[in-house]
Amino acid sequence: MKGYLVLENGDQFEGSWIGQVPEKPVEGEVVFFTGMTGYQEVLTDPSFKGQIVVFTYPLIGNYGINETDFESVKPQVSGVIICESSDGNHHYEAVHTFQEYIQKWNIPLLAHIDTRAVVRRIRTQGVMGGQMVSHPEQATFENYQTIEEKMLISEVSTKEIQSYGDGSYHVVLVDFGYKKSILTSLMEAGCKVTVVPYNTPYETIQAMRPDGIMLSNGPGDPKQMEFHLPVIKKLVQNYPTLAICLGHQLVALAFGGNTKKLKFGHRGGNQPVMDLDQKKVFMTSQNHTFVVDEDSLKGTGFRIRYLNVNDKSVEGMTHLHLPVISVQFHPEAHPGPSDSAWIFDDFVSLMNSVRREKVYA
Repeated sequence: MKGYLVLENGDQFEGSWIGQVPEKPVEGEVVFFTGMTGYQEVLTDPSFKGQIVVFTYPLIGNYGINETDFESVKPQVSGVIICESSDGNHHYEAVHTFQEYIQKWNIPLLAHIDTRAVVRRIRTQGVMGGQMVSHPEQATFENYQTIEEKMLISEVSTKEIQSYGDGSYHVVLVDFGYKKSILTSLMEAGCKVTVVPYNTPYETIQAMRPDGIMLSNGPGDPKQMEFHLPVIKKLVQNYPTLAICLGHQLVALAFGGNTKKLKFGHRGGNQPVMDLDQKKVFMTSQNHTFVVDEDSLKGTGFRIRYLNVNDKSVEGMTHLHLPVISVQFHPEAHPGPSDSAWIFDDFVSLMNSVRREKVYA
């Protein structure tokens, strides 16, 4: 059955539905992902909440779905746009096909779309709203809410406090929509991790006596969290902190910086980043549209350590006095290379240094 992706600017792209046909239009912000692999992680990454994802690689699903690479317990994307879908699962760890998994969770999937044309529109005109419909005339954007207008963090954050692992360092992970691989990386680095809701008061976290704080990734506009910035600032001022993606943006906002929206963002496993201290370039996995405004960091105490090689956007900061590691990229993701996995070891070293200062103070 025919289906259509209709963009907010009126452009239409014809394809065909795979699996269940949605009864009403499915809307979301249309973004594209450039990785050749990683579709399972993308589908379940909470940072994609509220978005329709266009996969640029022409064949999606050929290695199936396994039991270990989920980033959350269910898919988070609003819909999926692809060129061609494989109905096989040609990998020894696969337990489901891509199509079976999509249909199990009723995620709208349009195939046989000219994904190159869609991506060109987004690259030239910027990310925009879109709707997946069975007939073009069904698409209407009168009541469309942008990502900036939706409070998506509350939809993906945990509702209760949960603890994992039994390592030597106790890390409180403030959950704005964290990826499971971040939790796994912290535990592998020797940490016990307590996951708390995004709006947990400072006093509650303080009572847990953490060695460090992890501010996670998540969906949407970081400025929606303005009400919680005083708590974030207090946490960073009092505990060694690792902030990733949205967490990194929130740290900048909490200290008086600003964020802005890129034209079409960075989503893929091949983003080159320059370490200004080491004068080295490494490859990173990324998923974001919003970035820290470089000019806004003056007077905040933060300096830029990492820059995106392609567009020179801010990829990470360090503070002149506080023990904080703040990065825009995802060090827990291994899209082939694991060039930035050492970030977690550096975080443990920060906690160890602060712990030793307390002992010998």
